[in-house]
Amino acid sequence: MIFNYITASRTGLKREHNEDHIGIFEIDGGLLIIVCDGLGGNRGGEVASKLAVNTISSEFKNMNKLGTIARIHRSITKANESIIKLSSKDENITGMATTSEVLFLKKDFAYWGHVGDSRIYSSKNGKLQLLSKDHSLVQRLVDEGHITLKEAENHPNKNIITRALGDGIEIEVDLSKIKLKKKEYNRFFVCTDGVSGVLNDIEIEKLINGNNLSNIADKMSQMIENRGAPDNYSFVLLAEIK
Repeated sequence: MIFNYITASRTGLKREHNEDHIGIFEIDGGLLIIVCDGLGGNRGGEVASKLAVNTISSEFKNMNKLGTIARIHRSITKANESIIKLSSKDENITGMATTSEVLFLKKDFAYWGHVGDSRIYSSKNGKLQLLSKDHSLVQRLVDEGHITLKEAENHPNKNIITRALGDGIEIEVDLSKIKLKKKEYNRFFVCTDGVSGVLNDIEIEKLINGNNLSNIADKMSQMIENRGAPDNYSFVLLAEIK
């Protein structure tokens, strides 16, 4: 399958710097998408997210003898090691971290890896599905039955994440794959929480299934900024070419 795509990465209306970073690479006949949302003071988040994208892409490219899921896992763990190593050498960026979403589309499969609270969605025949699961305090409260999904949308602690690259030597990565079928109008949407924290899934579903990718990106950005764009926001939308 072949995909068209559109990307956006913006500072938003409340932050001074954009600490998100996006990378899209054509590798081994497939398309590798990486979206990272950096965390840390003194622009450490910006350093962490960029380092993660660069490390994941280069490691994934060089590990072509491994299976795809193993390549994604190893690439993300190598990025984690690189962030920790650099952080330990410079007190100005000590404690920097980043979320990481990795999606690889090749032939009839989509492979993905996930750490943090950025998100990967798929859409088949216009129906949205969240593939990743937030590594966040609020998601844990939902899982344990303390709050509802509706209450989670406006929870005061929804920005607290429980897993990120740079947090520790050992990093647990969510990994999976799905088989794609032709004529299912396949689309993928990868975004930071600057998007998913402002737009709900119903709104995202409606937006990403429009006909013109550029118009979709413009409408989405406008909606986010009309609601104050409190965080950096970045996204990649991929649409199967029929």
